Amino acid sequence: MYLILMTKSSTPIIGWIARLLGFIMDGIFNLIDFIGIPNIGLAIILFTIVVNLLMLPLTIRQQKFSKLSAKMNPEIQAITAKYKNKKDNESMMAQQQEVQAVYAKYGVSASGSCVQLLIQMPILFALYKVIQSIPAYVNKIGNVFGSLADVIIKNDGAEFLKNSGSQTIQRVVSSYGSSMNNAGTLKNGVIDVLNKLSSTDLSVIADHYNLNQLTYPADGGNLILGSDGLINTYNNFLGLNMGDSPSALIHSAWASDPRLWGIIIGALLIPVLSALTQWINVKLMPQTSGGDDKSSMASSMKMMNMIMPLFSAWLCFSFPAGLGLYWVAGSVVRSVQQIVINKHFDKMDFEEIIKKNSARSSKKMEKLKKRQEMMNAYANMNTRNIQSRANSYNNSANDTGKTDSSQSSSNTPAPVNAKPGSITAKANLVKQYNEKNNNK
Repeated sequence: MYLILMTKSSTPIIGWIARLLGFIMDGIFNLIDFIGIPNIGLAIILFTIVVNLLMLPLTIRQQKFSKLSAKMNPEIQAITAKYKNKKDNESMMAQQQEVQAVYAKYGVSASGSCVQLLIQMPILFALYKVIQSIPAYVNKIGNVFGSLADVIIKNDGAEFLKNSGSQTIQRVVSSYGSSMNNAGTLKNGVIDVLNKLSSTDLSVIADHYNLNQLTYPADGGNLILGSDGLINTYNNFLGLNMGDSPSALIHSAWASDPRLWGIIIGALLIPVLSALTQWINVKLMPQTSGGDDKSSMASSMKMMNMIMPLFSAWLCFSFPAGLGLYWVAGSVVRSVQQIVINKHFDKMDFEEIIKKNSARSSKKMEKLKKRQEMMNAYANMNTRNIQSRANSYNNSANDTGKTDSSQSSSNTPAPVNAKPGSITAKANLVKQYNEKNNNK
């Protein structure tokens, strides 16, 4: 069995999630292969459904946050207007406290939406990586492409593939330049290139390397290429090759026989459905109300909601149909989920939820206030204790100083008799003077 590793994403976090999702994709393909319908298009649809169901709890949390935000925004905007022209520290702190109180009242976090997006974004990028590089994550498909790569490398080290006169082949090869020019990763690079080529470009490579009669013994000796080959069987979904872009499908069908209207219509449906389902998905999403529709942010969001479906259609027209099918399936699944979530939310009493959150917030704030008061009282008590100890220490030190002084005076030896005018006599006079002053 071939071990396809280098074609997998090595990006931290995204690569790790992609490996996990790859196991799911591989399991789905093996399951439908077991029941006799090994098809990449069907695997992509099932894979999209499974992953979106796994992400459903995150989606519900995000939608709930959006619903509560829609009810909360008027209060936030009222606070903002209240402190609009006040830039002093006290006003800014008061504004922050009032905003935090509103968030606590509704039981949401200011960073709640961002956290949900931060969790979902790596998953979405990892999904794209898996769909983009299916041979890297689905072992059976990777092994079939590996058989082709072995023959190509054995023949001329993939030199014809690297130096092909076809601009489309060269564009694909150039995107995998590092792996194609490294002996250790050459095979993985060839597999990546073959996976990205259209049927027309793949037939050029097959003719040059004489791959049309190549079989895959591990699957009963079936042909790998050709209309009845394994790759075509895997890629063919409702008459469309998932490895070809809709533009390539339309061009190929029109060039061979303009009467192949079924393929042309099917190819056009992928970008059209992608734009339509995304537009429906946006319309079903809960909209934030209470805002200023004339604000720059609101205008930008409206513009993005219009541009993104069109941009999606253009990408689906240019990229492999399998990727477009994934976007369409994802939008359909999310739309169905959104309808169910909206009905679920319609049955929920958000006013009651807000009351419960407000009561819970009040109790929490009361506990924090009591805890703060206890900490302040404890701090004051410690301060008094420290001051009391300091005073006791000072009094003790003063008493000790007096006692030492009296003891030193009582223990002072009597002056020694000396001759008048001698040094000893003068020393005795100084000593007596000091003792007299200390006893005052």
